[in-house]
Amino acid sequence: LAWKVAQGDSEVTTQLARGGTPEAPAFTLERLDRKGELALESLRGKALVLNFWASWCGPCKDETPLLQEAWSRWRNKGVVFVGVDVKDFRGDAKKFLARYGVTYPNVFDGKGSTVGRYGVTGFPETYFVDARGKVRYRIAGPVEDAEELDDGIERALAPA
Repeated sequence: LAWKVAQGDSEVTTQLARGGTPEAPAFTLERLDRKGELALESLRGKALVLNFWASWCGPCKDETPLLQEAWSRWRNKGVVFVGVDVKDFRGDAKKFLARYGVTYPNVFDGKGSTVGRYGVTGFPETYFVDARGKVRYRIAGPVEDAEELDDGIERALAPA
């Protein structure tokens, strides 16, 4: 609640609440899974599952195997998963990814520059972005089952 009060609603969460499809806020962040940076813009043309997490987050630990399994099922169907590690230490994040066998791309946002623009109110949170870069759906809190995750992906893949 304190985070929500401090951050307030973002344009993304406000438009989603009204049934809109807001533009996914752009970012370019350092990769955790390999050298270099990842720009959100470079993923245009594909549906995107954008998961905000931190290594110290208990529910993040619980949902990560589900995300990894879904990545394995959807990766060859035009869907890209990207994890955004926020408010964390780089080393802890890399250990987390290794421990849970995460193979989808992950970026590091140690200062939390992305969370306010997306309207993230806690960790984890997952956003589903269509191929045009529009946010189509959001899960505030942990993804709890494959059906919920698949539903968000189907929304991102649906015609505009």
